[in-house]
Amino acid sequence: MAEEFLTYKGFPLVRNGNTIYYGNMSDEFVANLNIRSTHNENGLEIADKIQVILMRTDPNIDPQDMVVKTSDRESLYDALDVASIWLARTE
Repeated sequence: MAEEFLTYKGFPLVRNGNTIYYGNMSDEFVANLNIRSTHNENGLEIADKIQVILMRTDPNIDPQDMVVKTSDRESLYDALDVASIWLARTE
């Protein structure tokens, strides 16, 4: 049975701690969203500083060449929006 992932605008989301991987690992690029800080709002932890990194998935390239673009955002929605645009442009 295939594992189902939460998706946003057609790309899967996988969370590991404060890191969210957005995109298909089988594609050439994937977005890495690092949650840098959160605040508590009505009992919920809300991400308020996220670093977005567009990176290559090829394991054979130099790690310094993996990062293509970076951006800092102040909400998870804005971070996902930027990441989805970047991934759509790489197709």
